[in-house]
Amino acid sequence: MKLSTKKLPAVPGFTAAGIACGIKDGTLLDLALIVSEVPAKAAGVFTLNRVRSPSVTWCEKALKKTREVKAVLINSGNANACVGPQGYADCKNIASTLAKELSVSPQEILIASTGIIGVPLPAEKITSAIGRITKKHSAKNWNKAADAILTTDLVRKTAVLETQLSGKTIVIGGITKGSGMIHPNMATLLGFIQTNANVESDTLQKALKEATDRSFNCITVDGDMSTNDCVILLANGVAGNPLIRYGTKAYEQFVAALTELSISLAKQIVQDGEGATKFVTVRVEGAKSRKQAHTIANSVATSSLVKTALFGEDPNWGRILAAVGYAGVPIKPDQITIALNGGVLFQNGSPSKAANQEILRKKMQKKNILLNVHLGEGEEWAELYTCDFSYDYVRINAEYTT
Repeated sequence: MKLSTKKLPAVPGFTAAGIACGIKDGTLLDLALIVSEVPAKAAGVFTLNRVRSPSVTWCEKALKKTREVKAVLINSGNANACVGPQGYADCKNIASTLAKELSVSPQEILIASTGIIGVPLPAEKITSAIGRITKKHSAKNWNKAADAILTTDLVRKTAVLETQLSGKTIVIGGITKGSGMIHPNMATLLGFIQTNANVESDTLQKALKEATDRSFNCITVDGDMSTNDCVILLANGVAGNPLIRYGTKAYEQFVAALTELSISLAKQIVQDGEGATKFVTVRVEGAKSRKQAHTIANSVATSSLVKTALFGEDPNWGRILAAVGYAGVPIKPDQITIALNGGVLFQNGSPSKAANQEILRKKMQKKNILLNVHLGEGEEWAELYTCDFSYDYVRINAEYTT
């Protein structure tokens, strides 16, 4: 498999565009379009927040009616959330307008929104721009689409992967956005992944769920879950490979490729976390089950005290051990080992005698941090990806709507 975050995330049979329609100030790009040359099979995973944007509801209903999608339209700058019945009416109007332009059914149009919650969507700005954006989509405009979905993000997030499957070249490409309000169980993000692989519909949904559980559901920036999260996967089948079905070797190969691409995109979100100065991998090993390992890793990764210690480059293992202890998982503290970038902090129930504060501080000055917690009780493991809490995180979110 060949993965790149530098190349255009273009996939055969898909085109994209990004324009400014006036939701954001000035000429900032705020409307993106993804189009499949042929109707593509579609799968989606969505936020578990019970306060949901109508765009999420629209997509879920559309995917229940049809598993084939022609296009996805995404706006940034406005979440279209918590605005009453008008929010869903706007989704319906936007989807119908784009469907008419593309000569398809509204159910073949998926919609996503991101931005400020509680502000009515200026839907007329989107509908009036549809004729313009449908004339601009091409295989060369993926970066513009990736830029058009950003909010507080500082950089675009893209990846493309090529692999051989059944003698055919399978391409998987994706764009994502996310910087704040990032937390597992469909992290606060928008993700759009395309592939030319020929995949059975139910199999495609299973593959996305499996890949998401190892990637987008393993990241956290601040522990807050949004109202608009979604990852949508489209497969147009133009590669001409034999149909991929669940439980086959081809399925395993496809999921491995999809997971690798998804992990790359997920890590890019954490690396661009609001105010982040460090990328942190929390790896919990020696657990009795993967669920236990994930629960403990999540507890450490979301601890504000751990994250501020990381920003301050303070090797405070007590905060890490406390987060392990309150995760709600039975543990034996005397069997736990905690290490930071290979330097042991805690072992056999007490601080490590080999832990030199100056050496540990130097390890913490690195941008990439590995926090390793070994429980000493089993063989299962889990990894979560997070970042530190800096002064800038507070500033950005204190001033978000002002």
